[in-house]
Formats: sequence, structure tokens, C-alpha cells
Amino acid sequence: MRLLFKQRLFSWFHNYHIYGEDGGVLFTVKGKLSWGHCFHILNAAGTHIGTVQQKTGTLMPQFELYAYGDYLGCIKQKFTLLTPRFSFDCSDWEVEGNWQERDYSIISPRLGLVAAVGRVMLQMAETYAIEVPDPDNALCVLMAVLAIDAAKC
Repeated sequence: MRLLFKQRLFSWFHNYHIYGEDGGVLFTVKGKLSWGHCFHILNAAGTHIGTVQQKTGTLMPQFELYAYGDYLGCIKQKFTLLTPRFSFDCSDWEVEGNWQERDYSIISPRLGLVAAVGRVMLQMAETYAIEVPDPDNALCVLMAVLAIDAAKC
């Protein structure tokens, strides 16, 4: 499964669409004004299916993930001297590559490649793609990418 983002990947307070390869809207992300970042994810029918909420008052960025009303876990940016790292307390996922430039992979030691994020070349507008081999992971991957991108702000 391939998710496509046009122009700036994420914005704090704006609504934007995530498209499939066929050009149809798969998800809508709505930024909400709050203490810290808060993103609500809606499916193509407009039903709320997920939330990414930044925890405030922490030294390093942390984001709580909710899918279909259930708490999934937290993504935390770890403090390191050379390469920032993220921990996923809800899975064994790890981030490898240059996440600051949106060119990275999310991998699982158990499952292998979970997602690959990168720029799509030769597009009129700057476009980013998320390749998700297992469509069942699409929502969780989208929430992870939202959290990682918000950690840069």
C-alpha cells in the first residue's frame, strides 16, 4: 500500500489529505489547537479512526497513539548525541535512516520492513510517499509518521 502526501508533509493546525496511488483520498488529518501537537485521523468516509496526542511537560517529545478509541501506546524520542532515536512502547518497531529529511524506514526485528518514507521525484509539487507492505499497518504507520514529523517542530 502506498500513501502520498503533497507539498509540506504536515502542518500543525491545517487539514490535509493522504492519497492512495489512484489519487483517491484514503485519510484526512485534522490538526487541532491544543497544548502540544494533536492530530485527528479520519478515514475516507469521514469517520474518526485515530488520534496522535503529544504529551506536554516532558524533556523529549512523546506522543500517545489512539486507534478506534483504544490507547495503543506511546512513541518517545530518545536523547542521543549523534542520531536521534525513537522508542515504540506499543511494538518492536524502530526508525532507521534520516527522519529529519523524511527519508527513513520503520522496521521490526520480528517482521522486517514495516514502512519506508521518502520523496517522490519528478512531481510538480513536492510529494512524499509512505510504502506500507501490510495494509493492516497503514493507520499505525501513519500515526507513527505524524508523531515523528511533529517531533521536529
